[in-house]
Amino acid sequence: MPHRSRVAAPVTLALVAMVLTACVMPAIAAAPAANRNAPGHHRPEAMPTATPIRHLVVIYDENVSFDHYFATYPKAANPKGEPAFLARPGTPEVDGLSATLLRDNPNFANAANGADAANPFRMDRTQAATADQNHAYTAEQQAYDAGRADLFPKYTGAATSGGVGAFGTKGQVMGYYDGNTVTALWNYAQHFAMSDHAYTDTYGPSTPGALEVVSGQTNGMQIVATTKRPFALSRYSYYIDDGQGGHTLINDVDPGHDVCSNPRDQVMMLGKNIGDLLNAHGISWGSFMGGFDLQRVNANGTTGCKRSTYSPVVGANVRDYIQHHNWFQYFASTANPTHARPSSVQAIGHTNEADGKTRDPANHEYGLNDFFTAVEAGNEPAVSFLKAPAYQDGHAGYSDPLDEQAFITKVINFLQQHPGWARTAVIVTWDDSDGWYDHAYAPVTSPSFDPQADQLDGAGRCGHGTPLQGVHGAPVNGRCGPGTRIPFLVISPWAKSNDVSHAPISQASVVRFIEDNWLQGQRLGGGSFDAAAGSIMDMFDFARAGGGANAPLASRHPRADLNARLYLDPHDGTVLSAPPKGSASPRSS
Repeated sequence: MPHRSRVAAPVTLALVAMVLTACVMPAIAAAPAANRNAPGHHRPEAMPTATPIRHLVVIYDENVSFDHYFATYPKAANPKGEPAFLARPGTPEVDGLSATLLRDNPNFANAANGADAANPFRMDRTQAATADQNHAYTAEQQAYDAGRADLFPKYTGAATSGGVGAFGTKGQVMGYYDGNTVTALWNYAQHFAMSDHAYTDTYGPSTPGALEVVSGQTNGMQIVATTKRPFALSRYSYYIDDGQGGHTLINDVDPGHDVCSNPRDQVMMLGKNIGDLLNAHGISWGSFMGGFDLQRVNANGTTGCKRSTYSPVVGANVRDYIQHHNWFQYFASTANPTHARPSSVQAIGHTNEADGKTRDPANHEYGLNDFFTAVEAGNEPAVSFLKAPAYQDGHAGYSDPLDEQAFITKVINFLQQHPGWARTAVIVTWDDSDGWYDHAYAPVTSPSFDPQADQLDGAGRCGHGTPLQGVHGAPVNGRCGPGTRIPFLVISPWAKSNDVSHAPISQASVVRFIEDNWLQGQRLGGGSFDAAAGSIMDMFDFARAGGGANAPLASRHPRADLNARLYLDPHDGTVLSAPPKGSASPRSS
C-alpha cells in the first residue's frame, strides 16, 4: 500500500443533536422525465464530472475477507445439485490460495492454534449459515502475527456446530466459499471488474469500516454516553486514548442521539465526511438503509426500531436496522437521529425541500425503499450509499451469502432496467473481514502504539515509524492499517470486462473516487485516508473510442448498451437471458 501522507487541516464540528421533525412522506407518483427535479435541485446529468459516471451506487456489505469468497476463483468444485460455475476463456487469476496454502497452511502447522489448527477448506452451499468470527481491532492484528498470518484459529476463530471440515472448531475461520455459493459475485467478476488488493483502512470491525468509507477517519471520537473506559483499562472497550488528549474509535458502538441506539453507549465523530463536501457543491446524495424508515410495518407485524425479517437460511427473525453500521449518523452535520421522513420524493438526495429553500427533515438519510422510489421517479441521487436489511448484509451469525446475493442482484437487476444505467457505476464492497482467514498481508503504512490495543508486532506495537495525524493535525494512535483484505467489485457499462486489478486500494478509495469525479480532487483534510488512498480508476475503461466525459455515449463507448447488462437469478446467482419478473420495480424494506 502506498504511504499515507499527513494532511494538516484540523476540522471541528459542533457536537449537537439535530432536532428534526418526523413527517410522513406523501405518496407521489413518479415524476415525468421532463420534470425530474424540482426548482433549485440540480440534476446529476447536468453536473460536471471528470468521467462519464453521473451516478455512483455503493453497496456496502458486512464482514467478508477476500479469501472467504474468492480463494479459488475462477475454479469451483461444481458438485451435483448446486449452481454450476464455469469460467470464461481468458479469465485472469487472482491472488488467491495457492496449492501450498491449501495443503500446508501455516495455520495448520502452528502449534499455538492447538486442536483448532486447520488448513483452508471449502464450505458448501448447504453451510451458508455460520457463526460470527472474532473481528475486533486487536484480535485481527494478533491473527496476522507480524505478517505471518498463522494465528487465525487462536485469535479470530469461532465454531459452528455441524457440517464438515473444521466445523465445530475454531478452525472454521479458515473456511471459504466458491462459485457454487457466491455464484452471483463470481459472475459479476466475469463480466465486469474487481480488485484483489483492496484492504480495510484499519484493523477492526464494522463501525470503523463504516466511518472509513465515508470519511477515511476514525479519530476524533466524542463520548455521548459510555459504560466503558479506554481500551488500556477495559479490554472490551471500543475506544483508546489517542495520545493527544482525544479518542480514536477502534471497535463497534452506536451513534449518538439515534432513537434506536443503546442509551448507555453512544459516540459522535468530529471531522468531515464525503456528504459534507457534496452538500457544499450542491451535489445530490443519499444514505439508504434497510430498517431506517421506522414508520413501515413488515409482513410479520414488526415496526419501529424492532422491525425484523425472517431468513429461512439463518432460521431466525433478524432486526432490519443495525445502528452501529450507520455511517452518516455519527456526524452532527449529516445525522437524522429521529429518522425523520423526506418531505417528498423530489426531495430525496437533496438538502432542501422541493421549494429549494426549506431544509428537508431527512437530511440525506432514508429507508432503503426510498432509493427504489427515487430511481423510478427519475430522481436518483448522484451518489447513493446502500445498506441491506441486516438479514441480507452478509454478516455471519445473522446473515449469509445466499440472502446477501439476493439483495445485490435485486439492486443491480433493477438499476440495469432504468435509463440512468448507461452513466452508472455500482461498487460492491465490505466493511471488514469478520476475522475470516485471508493470507494476504499488507505492510503497515499507518502505525499505532497503544500499549494494550496494538499487538501486531508484539505488545504495544503495530508497525513502525510515526503514527499518522488525526482530526486536529497531530499523530494519533488507534488507526493501524491497512487491515485485512476484502472483496471489491465495480459493475458498470464503463467497467473493464473480466478484469482483475492488482492496484492497492482501500475503503477510503471510494471517497477518493467521489472527490475526483465530482469535486475536482478536493480532499476532506483532517488526516483522512482519502489523501493517499489508491485510485479505483484501474477498474474502468473511459478511453474507448475517445471523446470527453460529456460526449454522446454512442459516439465513444460501444459497451454503453444492452451488451453491458448482466441479469442474474437472485436465488442461484446464475446468468439469465432476461431480467427476472418484477425486478424493474422491486419491493424493499
